[in-house]
Amino acid sequence: MSDETSLSAVELAAELTAAWLANNNTRSSTEDAVAFMTAMHKTVGELAAPGSAEAETAAAPEFTPAVTARKSLASREHIISMIDGRPYRTLTRHLGTHGLTADQYRARYNLPATYPMTAPAYSEQRREMAKKIGLGRKPGQKVESKPAAKAPRRAKKTTPPEA
Repeated sequence: MSDETSLSAVELAAELTAAWLANNNTRSSTEDAVAFMTAMHKTVGELAAPGSAEAETAAAPEFTPAVTARKSLASREHIISMIDGRPYRTLTRHLGTHGLTADQYRARYNLPATYPMTAPAYSEQRREMAKKIGLGRKPGQKVESKPAAKAPRRAKKTTPPEA
């Protein structure tokens, strides 16, 4: 048998008819076989037609966002999802529950590649915490602490020498 993707409607109808006739429970006349093959050819041709209405509707479903892109980024504390209109600090897990990646989400709603998946305030909070515990440093480097304001030194008391 040749590659399934390169089968024409006639070849596929012939193979379906041959499989139907090969069944031991099928008792048919020549006219029945011809009628079955004609019906299979018509059905396969309709399914394979590139302009069928079913193929067009299933190929490109329209997704209407719950909010605008501008409104979804209005707050520093959260990002509003365009899927359900609810606020999230990070969209990654939310998108995973809907079977999407960040790139698929951006493509679905025509968002730029720079559209963030994490709220700015949450990113800053995580950044500060990571710096505090020392992530991102090379081994052996000390945590750079900001120099504290030095208090003026007090003069040492000198005691008079004892006699």
